[in-house]
Amino acid sequence: MPVSKHTVMVMKSYQNQAENLLKNHLLADTVIPYTAIISGIVICRLIYDVTQLLSALYFNKCYSGLNRLQKIEWNNRGMSTVHAFFIAGMSLYFVYWSDLYADYQTTGAITFRNSTLSTFTLGVSVGYFIADLAMILWLYPSLGGIEYVVHHSLSGIAVAYAMFSGEGQLYTYMVLISEVTTPEVNMRWFLDTVGLKRSHAYLINGIVIFLAWLVARILLFVYMFFHVYLHYDQVMQMHVFGCFLVFGVPSVLAAMNLMWFGKILKGLMKTLAKKQ
Repeated sequence: MPVSKHTVMVMKSYQNQAENLLKNHLLADTVIPYTAIISGIVICRLIYDVTQLLSALYFNKCYSGLNRLQKIEWNNRGMSTVHAFFIAGMSLYFVYWSDLYADYQTTGAITFRNSTLSTFTLGVSVGYFIADLAMILWLYPSLGGIEYVVHHSLSGIAVAYAMFSGEGQLYTYMVLISEVTTPEVNMRWFLDTVGLKRSHAYLINGIVIFLAWLVARILLFVYMFFHVYLHYDQVMQMHVFGCFLVFGVPSVLAAMNLMWFGKILKGLMKTLAKKQ
């Protein structure tokens, strides 16, 4: 469905307002990355505390029955869910709705385009990866094994490089769209933890995870690699480390996604077999 001119003008107006707000409050571009990272870490802490407070108020029967580590993971997953909604939404905006990375733009190679808003958004995400990785290492392996450490480390490094250098932000956002699967995965953990593993909600959740994972972590990565192929000459204009990240990090993450997808498929088939 084509987007009306009015809608485009409204979205452009909001983008300009956000750009001006960031520029006026952060004073200089050199301050943006560090302000964004600190903001991301602080926001994560606030969301963690708010999740703890709301869970104790509205889900006290379930929450109070958890042990210490389960409560920490419950709060942590609340934090990661909010980040997932934020970064997936912003990534979809920059990749598909914003004209920043549009091919018809004549503002230089697509791999070098960035804006105050795009850089700040990546910084907030870097703050999240730092906060979440710190918790994973602090309670290792309770919140996740080595695969989570590798995933967060690679993601954090790639996002930080795109933020500080301004290179390859388009492909960084393409990969970050895959965070759209995080809320479903977290919901599955919540359902399992509160004893609803045999419920219809658990089955529906499994189907949603399968479809979302297929689209956002398999097909989307195929599209990203095809996009890199089409813009190979522009990609190769980046610094060597930037090129390595564009080719290397998505390849490793794609392999991990395929591995996890196999487990998701087996789990879904097992659940459907039980229902029959």
